[in-house]
Amino acid sequence: MIKIDNLSKRFGKTLAVDHISLQVPPGQVMGFLGPNGAGKTTTIRMLAGLMKPDTGTIILDGHKLDEEPEQAKGITGFVPDRPYLYEKLTGWEFLEFSAGIYRVSKDELEELGMRYLEMFDLLDWKDELIEGYSHGMKQRLIISSALLHSPRIFIIDEPMVGLDPRGVRLVKNLFTSMAQSHGMAVFLSTHTLAVAEEICTMISIIHKGKLIASDTPENIKNTIARTRGNLEEAFLKLTEPDEMDSLKSSLGIGKLI
Repeated sequence: MIKIDNLSKRFGKTLAVDHISLQVPPGQVMGFLGPNGAGKTTTIRMLAGLMKPDTGTIILDGHKLDEEPEQAKGITGFVPDRPYLYEKLTGWEFLEFSAGIYRVSKDELEELGMRYLEMFDLLDWKDELIEGYSHGMKQRLIISSALLHSPRIFIIDEPMVGLDPRGVRLVKNLFTSMAQSHGMAVFLSTHTLAVAEEICTMISIIHKGKLIASDTPENIKNTIARTRGNLEEAFLKLTEPDEMDSLKSSLGIGKLI
């Protein structure tokens, strides 16, 4: 489970994340949505332990991130929006490097590494230098490396960037399968509302650092009658500056969060 309580982060005079709280139970896929500059990436960096919050607590599968960082990170897979890969390594060497960080055994690496390389159509490229990979191939490789230690929590920022339609379908099926079959809690930030609507069992919307809605996709859509059940329209309505206050009042947004 992912549990965030009263999380905030300020940069100078800007409150980038404004005391948000939410939970992602095991087996659920949370879509974290918001306009550019809403606070999504800052939240994800705090969840991954890359940035220290000003207030609040983060609990990952029972481990407080500030008190047990090794244990919390050890059961978490993380893919940032701009992942860094050592491009002078081959694909397989990068998986070996990642496996070493997470103390994955050689047998587990052989089994899972080959499985993910085959799944993501990278098997024929495993002995090629990463510098020769396309952007989509690099994205598929970094996702594979983040899954090697069979994490119970998976955090990913913009997972579909650079992927072709087949890659998008593979990743969507993978997240759904990991949540349903393995009880993984998945937290993904995305601008692709169609993806969120298709695979996410929960949606949280952040705007100007504040969590303005957190519920199932259906409940969010059904609450906003003017959107006629369309998640994209619901998102636009909720984040439209001129209508924010009136919508929050009329829809009882406090009940959603």
